[in-house]
Amino acid sequence: MARMVNCVKFGRELPGLAAPPFPGALGDRIYREVSQQAWNLWPAQATLIINHYGLNLADPQAQQILMQAMEDFFFGANAQLPDGWAPPARPAKGGAPRRK
Repeated sequence: MARMVNCVKFGRELPGLAAPPFPGALGDRIYREVSQQAWNLWPAQATLIINHYGLNLADPQAQQILMQAMEDFFFGANAQLPDGWAPPARPAKGGAPRRK
């Protein structure tokens, strides 16, 4: 049976992560308070932040910016998703429709 957490992002009890995503206080907090479903949203958000700011993750300052963004994403003032929110539907395989 999956370990359940009261997810801060979705505001309800959901299956949690199998293990902390990384060492340290933030990793432990995410493990305790973020569901697997909410954690699955982070890679797309991280990509958006990395691309928007042109972050080079070999730079410790860029790593700190991303970690702060992660903390804000999960625990910031507006972190909880609106009621009824669902992830956008994935486009059909094959890419965008062809122009005529």
